[in-house]
Amino acid sequence: MPEFSLQLFIFLTCVGLYTIAAAIWDIRIKKIPNKLTLPVFGLGLVYQGAFNQWAGLLDGLLGFAVGFGLLFLLWMIGSGGGGDVKLMGALSVWLGFNLTLMVLVGSAFLAMALSLGIICLSFMTNGNRATKQKYFATGLKPGEKLKPGEKLPAETVENRMRRRPMGYAVPVALATWVIVLFYLPQWPFVKKADAEQKSSAVSSVN
Repeated sequence: MPEFSLQLFIFLTCVGLYTIAAAIWDIRIKKIPNKLTLPVFGLGLVYQGAFNQWAGLLDGLLGFAVGFGLLFLLWMIGSGGGGDVKLMGALSVWLGFNLTLMVLVGSAFLAMALSLGIICLSFMTNGNRATKQKYFATGLKPGEKLKPGEKLPAETVENRMRRRPMGYAVPVALATWVIVLFYLPQWPFVKKADAEQKSSAVSSVN
């Protein structure tokens, strides 16, 4: 295990509280507010600059580019929620490029596995018809029925988000903690060798 330090304490505390708060918000109201994500994003930049200098800022911004950018593309095509984009955008600044990639992959697998489990449990407890109406695309709100001769409406993005078995914040929180704890012996995640290499790369470009 790494030696305890102020940097390690701040990292674990902020990342831990943020992922827990986001998961609770997502479970309770299915939204992740800006008043949570924007301060965490700003604090992440301050953290990287204060403890890891330019190499940390570069790593955090690269993490933001992949975390925010990928989910933004999914949101643009209607396959993700705006809260998911903001969630990863703020978190990825703290995690940096490598850990953000791992969390994206890990959370995707966890989201699929947990969603499949929830749907299977619903089939067993609520039956086939209720489960299909709740979780599968119908274009109707829960409990809504078509009138005789009425055509099935096109599904809106809001309805698509509503029928998701679970929010994205829960698998993100679980994946983040598994990956951070697994790689904790390699702390700090931004090392001096990386800092010198990235600094020289930036200098050569200039």
